[in-house]
Amino acid sequence: MTSTPGSAGPTAVPTPPPSERPVRVKRFSRAERWVHRTTAALMLTCVVTAAALYVPQIAELVGRRYLVVTVHEWAGILLPAPFLLGLASPAFRADLRRLNRFGPHDRTWLRAARRRDHRPESRPAGKFNAGQKVYSAWIAGAVLVMLATGLLMWFTHLTPLVWRTGATFVHDWLSLAVGIVLAGHIAMALADPEARRGMRTGSVERPWANVEHPLWLKDDPQPGKRGGDGRPKGGRASEDE
Repeated sequence: MTSTPGSAGPTAVPTPPPSERPVRVKRFSRAERWVHRTTAALMLTCVVTAAALYVPQIAELVGRRYLVVTVHEWAGILLPAPFLLGLASPAFRADLRRLNRFGPHDRTWLRAARRRDHRPESRPAGKFNAGQKVYSAWIAGAVLVMLATGLLMWFTHLTPLVWRTGATFVHDWLSLAVGIVLAGHIAMALADPEARRGMRTGSVERPWANVEHPLWLKDDPQPGKRGGDGRPKGGRASEDE
């Protein structure tokens, strides 16, 4: 909003015409956004119900412990479901290949992160930067461990006491670590509106992509136009693929 001389109040800034708006490029398919949103909802449900079970002050406010336990257990059981269903999407599988492969540019990115060097030229990245790759690998492993230990705690009659005791210890402390890591993930997302817009709408502005993920557009100048195997049509495979 801006003010003009002699006006009684602020006037709206005119919206630039479409020809002057930054070009947007496709980043995530509808299936990928669905997997992310559903997984996030289940993960947050697990974190909130865990807090209601382990923090006495929250437990007193919520009450109904049996219901909270039931919701927590089923949210944890269903946590891998969005990922498994997402495997039916070629775009989702293509991005999994990107996340699972580290290149020389990823090591450069990590070195710059350790030095707190935020210059774009010091942090080369494909569609996903090295930090996102490390986070996705860590959270995937944590979910599997949480699921396994949770099942040992749930079906108490199938395992000896020493197993259940160890599972409880790992589950409790890992859940705390997951909560801290998720808080950091959310904080970084809140600090980058364009990244959030990309996950919400599926597309991002090309200038943002050129700065944050330059190797992605360099190797894939028309992201989103892919064949049935998830690779770019008429071009070579990206370094991240």
